[in-house]
Amino acid sequence: MEQRFWEIDFLRGLAIIMMVVFHLLYDLTYFGGHNLNIHSGFWLYFGRATATIFIFLVGVSLTLSFSRSWKTQNSGQKLYMKYLKRGSKIFSWGLIITLATWIFLRDGFVLFGILHLIGTSIILAYPFLKLRYLNLLLGIAIISLGIHLKNFTFDFHWLVWLGFIPDHFYTVDYFPIIPWFGVVLIGVFAGNLLYPNYTPKFNLGDQSNFRFIGLFCLLGKHSLAIYLIHQPILIISLYLLGIVGVMGIDIY
Repeated sequence: MEQRFWEIDFLRGLAIIMMVVFHLLYDLTYFGGHNLNIHSGFWLYFGRATATIFIFLVGVSLTLSFSRSWKTQNSGQKLYMKYLKRGSKIFSWGLIITLATWIFLRDGFVLFGILHLIGTSIILAYPFLKLRYLNLLLGIAIISLGIHLKNFTFDFHWLVWLGFIPDHFYTVDYFPIIPWFGVVLIGVFAGNLLYPNYTPKFNLGDQSNFRFIGLFCLLGKHSLAIYLIHQPILIISLYLLGIVGVMGIDIY
């Protein structure tokens, strides 16, 4: 049985809670007609912080997976195929999100959201998993480039996944490679720095036995499943409570 680090599951569980809170407010705004100002100020940064924690932990988790697998398999080709399959699986879930949002939303459907990013990043990050400080520099450079690209729009759509935003582009979930792959690389840097060879350089003790912390860790262990089901549950719950209607039309 593989060793898990409770602090990583805890942080991922915290991000799950933050995500559900943010999406609840989003659903109340988008479907219920409540103006909760989630696109500026505190809630904008709250949403970005949530995504940053998730994506940063992708990089950290990749270093742990790589260190553990390298000890047992010691084969670059086998390891790459492992990450290729894992990344493709998560990217496929992203495509299902694309299809679902195209059917139910149309305007603003998800073209390249967080699952597309995570799936792609798992595949792209493989050559960087052994690097240390170079990942920090590359991560900062990619993030800086992404911030710069946000000042421009382009008259083509085929590089939207990379971060080149077309004119009049709107989507409810957008996480392009530039700048967000930079966050993954900084996570890889942090993972190699804090957990070299799958061994933490600090001792926090096992706090997962505490009920509150253990609950967060449990959520963190099942983050993908929760991500996939939480929005339908939220929307159906709000609809049954009479708070929102179908496609934003109040039922009362």
